[in-house]
Amino acid sequence: MKKVVVGLSGGVDSSTAAAILHNQGYEVVGLTLWLMKGKGQCCSEGMIDAAYICEQLGIPHQVVDIREVFQTNIVDYLVSGYSAGITPLPCSQCNKTVKFAPMVQYAREQLGCDRIATGHYAKISYNEASKRYELLRAVDRNKDQSYFLYDLSQDLLAATVFPLGELNKTDTRRIAAEYNLKTADKPESQDLCLVESNGSMRAFLDKYLAPKKGDIVDGDGKVLGQHDGVHHYTIGQRKGLGIAAAEPLYVIGLDAVNNKVIVGDRTLATEPECTVQRVNWVSMAQPSTPIRAEVQIRYRSNPVPATIIPLEDSRVRLVFDEPQFSITPGQAAVWYEGEKVLGGGIIEQFS
Repeated sequence: MKKVVVGLSGGVDSSTAAAILHNQGYEVVGLTLWLMKGKGQCCSEGMIDAAYICEQLGIPHQVVDIREVFQTNIVDYLVSGYSAGITPLPCSQCNKTVKFAPMVQYAREQLGCDRIATGHYAKISYNEASKRYELLRAVDRNKDQSYFLYDLSQDLLAATVFPLGELNKTDTRRIAAEYNLKTADKPESQDLCLVESNGSMRAFLDKYLAPKKGDIVDGDGKVLGQHDGVHHYTIGQRKGLGIAAAEPLYVIGLDAVNNKVIVGDRTLATEPECTVQRVNWVSMAQPSTPIRAEVQIRYRSNPVPATIIPLEDSRVRLVFDEPQFSITPGQAAVWYEGEKVLGGGIIEQFS
């Protein structure tokens, strides 16, 4: 019997993934990572629901305390980024360094198992010609999470199973109901776990960053209003600026050094290109010449055509066919060839 370790958050997706594999004859071990204190889908009550699911399925359930890793790699990472005037994306970082890598290590070292599974909506295939594992979009494009998984290594992809990749959310809930899983009707998580735990990103950041009043200025340096911390703003933001103007204004820059929020019209928040750092080439080897692909600069943004130009030090330049609004430093840019994730990285600060 093949053994697989399934990451259980206590939600319907991971619960159904475990039930599917168990029904297929796998020897399933449920594993919940204790990430932080307080409420949130993957902690506290999530642990209770995960344990209940394991009891329902008749499989063992183990909990690993990984709070220190989460604090260093996610909480400290977010606080440092926001204080520097960028908007970090925690999910891809969390998937690689907090979830998948520790899960694979635990499975191999503690359970003698080489396979893990999660409830993510994505697919993995192996390309015999290139001898690489390829990351693909899920069938359900509304739930597809490949954008957040671009940073997974070949070793992690080789060890991972995504049972929900061929399903849509309706299928998942139907299967959960067929197995009488407690989580079949559990409400879906609507935001980041840190946001759910603290009520809002602002509330989370205010626990770590003290208010620091400064000026909201236009591109010429004219003071238009006041703010209480650059960490409360992000590129492209329009609402909540607290200033009156004849035309809509957007955040076009965050000057953390001088504690200024810079605003302007929509055209000034639009850029023809950007550079990306910490690039991971997922489904292909790093190219030596420019390639064409479709790029997403946010999770919910539409993929747009662009040229990807390789640079030194795991960086690329993205040149878009049409200028893009709200290219946000700290967020991920992920490029695709059809359904295949070619690579991705973190958008750098504009010079």
